[in-house]
Amino acid sequence: MTSPEQNLSDLGLTLPPAAAPVANYLPYVISGNLIFISGQISKIGDVEVKGRLGEGMSVEDGQAAAKLSALNLIAQMKAACGGDLTKVKRIVKLGGFVQATADATQADIPKVINGCSDLMVAIFGDAGRHARFAVSAPSLPLDVAVEIDAIVEIDA
Repeated sequence: MTSPEQNLSDLGLTLPPAAAPVANYLPYVISGNLIFISGQISKIGDVEVKGRLGEGMSVEDGQAAAKLSALNLIAQMKAACGGDLTKVKRIVKLGGFVQATADATQADIPKVINGCSDLMVAIFGDAGRHARFAVSAPSLPLDVAVEIDAIVEIDA
């Protein structure tokens, strides 16, 4: 079985630094053997996906946004695990928000969040399979397309 770091490398992906909070909250909290990761947006450095599904943003654009959020989530996991992603035992749950218009096709909302879910499975294998919700929102912070939070089980 390959390591999460090797899987990232094999996919040609590099983790960003763990993002600092932009308000009065922590980027993650560890309680027992669980990490509760605050919502991570679809922005890494100068790369960001903004906009609304149903208003010029395609499902594919949304999936790319969800992938950026996933990389931010994994960066927070790495920070919480002292730099060692092999301590991640399971991605327990993801909560996905997609900025969308009221008339956006609701069946597309879960497809957008699959951009994150698929990457979690690609990086963590079966341990990346998780429970999840995917909902639309009329607006998200900084006009980003996607925000996703996570609950992750780690080796204590």
